[in-house]
Amino acid sequence: MDRKLGTLMVRKVLMVAYHFPPLRGSSGIQRTLKFSSYLPDCGWEPIVLTAHPRAYESVSSDQMGDISPRVTVSRAFAFDTARHLAVFRRYPRLLALPDRWVSWLAGAIPAGLSLVRRHRPDVIWSTYPIATAHLIGWALHRLTGLPWVADMRDPMTDDDYPSDRLTRSVFRWIENLTVRSADAVICTTPGAVEDYRRRFPGVPATRFRLIENGYDEEVFSAVLPKQGTAAEDHRTDKRFTLLHSGIIYPSERDPSALFAALGKLRAEGMVNAGSFRLVLRATAHDDHLRPMLQANGIADLVDLAPPCPYREALGEMLNADGLLLLQAANCNRQVPAKLYEYLRARRPVLALTDPAGDTASTLLHAGAGTIARLDDADAIRVALIDFIKHAKSGSVPVLSEASAQAFSRRARTRELAAVLDACLRPNKLALSMELGDEKPLS
Repeated sequence: MDRKLGTLMVRKVLMVAYHFPPLRGSSGIQRTLKFSSYLPDCGWEPIVLTAHPRAYESVSSDQMGDISPRVTVSRAFAFDTARHLAVFRRYPRLLALPDRWVSWLAGAIPAGLSLVRRHRPDVIWSTYPIATAHLIGWALHRLTGLPWVADMRDPMTDDDYPSDRLTRSVFRWIENLTVRSADAVICTTPGAVEDYRRRFPGVPATRFRLIENGYDEEVFSAVLPKQGTAAEDHRTDKRFTLLHSGIIYPSERDPSALFAALGKLRAEGMVNAGSFRLVLRATAHDDHLRPMLQANGIADLVDLAPPCPYREALGEMLNADGLLLLQAANCNRQVPAKLYEYLRARRPVLALTDPAGDTASTLLHAGAGTIARLDDADAIRVALIDFIKHAKSGSVPVLSEASAQAFSRRARTRELAAVLDACLRPNKLALSMELGDEKPLS
């Protein structure tokens, strides 16, 4: 049902999302948070259905103020099986399928139905990477008959992901249910869209849409240095600082080859603790990384820094001499959300990733970044020395401020609003000429 707000027709969307403030430590928060903030400007009123904060492993109030007053937020019953039901760190496996937050299903379905009765939304939207969110979206879709948009982000499954066979089987069932039931399936990379179209040839190709991640210009504007000053002038530490901001997954972002390359460069006298430091901010796996640093003799070159508030993290990006990205070849159809913030920070980017993947492709199309394979220590050694040299001289290409605007969250939200609008038309997405049939894949 349309509601008039001035001359703008306002519709409502029920957004099912696990990642939402006060959860701390995941860049996935920003996608839902910013969509919900900017959708009202596109004629959509968001109602967010998320999990009770007890389910979050780590919480922080630093982004609670970023929740728009135009957004209704409902926090349904949920807990973390691994923390709340574990005895001596062991818990029933079936109570953690498809994920540790499956209890959210029991709280979110009645809460969602209550929200539907109270607010009468026009569309349901649910977002991965918590698989339970899509189960909730599917259940509410079936119970209410409302159109459903599934924000898949990255592919839910691959030949060897998830690594556990039973979990992979459950994920594949949810993935199949989602793709075949949703009115639209949104992915964040061209590779993910192509993968789903290939794997589900019987599903209309127009069901799969591309809406990439992005950055928030308003937040960046608040932390940018004042005009006429250089961010680096405020630093007291004059060592060359290379920063990785965010989780380092032991497999998907394995830094072993990088550490080996740094160890070799140190042995050759090319880097030392007085001229270089690598900051790994909020890795979530410090205990896994410390022995690796010791084994390569580089513990004094690398700072394992604790999490910090979001705006401080952006400020740190702006002050760094270089920004580091890690992405293994088994994630070629994914692009880390932080890449778009890196591009907006307009600092030199060193991407250790497969040149054939979507991350490398995004950098190449942007005309920014230095690329070397994550698993090739020799290539990293050469790339790192070259990167430091050119970053110091200012000759590493960075994205222009005007070009960065295409990656803004506001622009992405307009794309989402167009998909939501199309879901309400009689012909829906398959015949949506307003969307140009398909968004071009770059």
